[in-house]
Amino acid sequence: MTSGALVELRVLEGPNLYFPRAAVKLTLDVGDLLTAPVAEARALAAAVGLTSARPGEPGSGFRERFVLRLVERVVRAVARSAGTTRLAVRVRSGPEPGQVVAAYPWRHRLRAEELGRGVAAVLDAAATGPDDDLDAAIATAGTRVRVSEPGPGPRTITPRIPVVAVTGTNGKTTTSRMIAHVARTGGLLVGWSNTDGIYVDGRLVEAGDYSGPSGAGRVLAHPEVELAVTETARGGILLRGIGLTRNDVSVVTNVSADHLGLHGIDTVDQLAEVKGVVPRITRAGGWAVLNGDDPRVLAMRTTLKARPWVFSRDPESPGVREVLTHGGRATTVIDGWVTVLDGGADPLPLVELVDVPMTLAGLSRFNVENTLAAASAALAIGLDPEVVRAGLRDFKPDAEHNPGRMNVFSVGEVTVVVDLAHNEAGLEALLEIMAGVRRPGGRLLLGLGVVGDRTDELIVAMSEVAARDADLLVLGHKERYLRGRSTEELEALVRGGAARVGVSRVPAYDTEVATLAALVEQAHPGDVVGLMCHAERQEVYDWIAGRGGSPDDPATLRAKVRAAAGPS
Repeated sequence: MTSGALVELRVLEGPNLYFPRAAVKLTLDVGDLLTAPVAEARALAAAVGLTSARPGEPGSGFRERFVLRLVERVVRAVARSAGTTRLAVRVRSGPEPGQVVAAYPWRHRLRAEELGRGVAAVLDAAATGPDDDLDAAIATAGTRVRVSEPGPGPRTITPRIPVVAVTGTNGKTTTSRMIAHVARTGGLLVGWSNTDGIYVDGRLVEAGDYSGPSGAGRVLAHPEVELAVTETARGGILLRGIGLTRNDVSVVTNVSADHLGLHGIDTVDQLAEVKGVVPRITRAGGWAVLNGDDPRVLAMRTTLKARPWVFSRDPESPGVREVLTHGGRATTVIDGWVTVLDGGADPLPLVELVDVPMTLAGLSRFNVENTLAAASAALAIGLDPEVVRAGLRDFKPDAEHNPGRMNVFSVGEVTVVVDLAHNEAGLEALLEIMAGVRRPGGRLLLGLGVVGDRTDELIVAMSEVAARDADLLVLGHKERYLRGRSTEELEALVRGGAARVGVSRVPAYDTEVATLAALVEQAHPGDVVGLMCHAERQEVYDWIAGRGGSPDDPATLRAKVRAAAGPS
């Protein structure tokens, strides 16, 4: 490790992937330890007390496991030398080959950072060979930690008011908006944070992406707020930790492939582990609202201090039966009604799906699930069923209540659906809605949008789905979200995916507005235009209004759904 063992030292200010409290995360280069001869590796192990270690051959999987143990022992050795006899340590493989991650909790920031630098210094000393005096390196590192300034403590906030924390891959923004709307219907002054900004009592007070830890803190900083609803994204958990010590109700909507290949999260199972931090810190006596139809989310019930409350479109799903058997609750659909199940009581019919505008007359499978999740959370936080019923009936899929999520417009005799649809599951949901409001004989015209921080595989897969299910496909670029890629590179990936299903022509447009304009110009009466929109949402709304378009109210949507279904 001639270039130095320390790749990154990151201070996590609150609950995180490794601990339910503030922690330091070290990313360490251990390439030399992975390739060192067996005799040298064994001597290094003995120097830190691993006298019976079996290092395995250089470069083998056994050697990787040995190095994890060795790094953990080094962290504990430096901490013990500094006077800390008990320290929790978590060590796992790192984001890149030849790296490991070591994490430990902290109470004093500067001293904890010095411990991290000390661990790296000991590993640097180990890289020079087993003949060096590692005891001296450990002692020197321990002394530096011991005499360093303690520094400030964690800034994690202990909430003074109830908090509902929402996470998941898809639907978390819609679900958090629905919960906030229901609570406001009940007369509470609600603050909530999401990817659009900070809202207090329905008013945007700070624009920006506040789905990270700072969002919760900014909501709670408003003294008049009586309930906080926070959207918690993957990036904030990984890079800074959650800003709150606990929540009262948590919601996990689902976990699917998105943002993989970033920050060491390469698989959906790993992503589920990150999302699972949110329900793990739900207080004992609170409720964790989990998607009972998503096996990874349902499995989170085994990590809870809180009580489980599952939601499922199927009242006979195994997840519902399991949770009810063990004293939890469930929200499901029975005879077309959103219904709450409690093992010790009769079912509680709450509201008919056709009366919930967000479900688009029951058409939107994903928004049925979001409705079940929001109803569960609202009841779990203590809102009266009548309030929940009224709030769900009043929350609409329009630019006022849920901007950018399944907004449906009429432009003449053409239907336009605007949605973020940022991954494969979101795209499938958008296409489901488009098909559900298409008149017999109408076509689906889709403006696909992709962003640069998705993997090649995900972009190709989305393009394949789009080309397969749409009658006409174009690509709309998002200049602000290229994230290191070129437009030519994205076009090649999209066209490659489309070619897999026999679509050879995919025109590209520079902006979302230009994409929408091109599609509407080609649309015939009864066609449906779908636009994956994020970068120019307000400009898209303005363009639609300028062409005489208007949002569809619930009655118009129901009429379109009935017309799409045909005479039956």
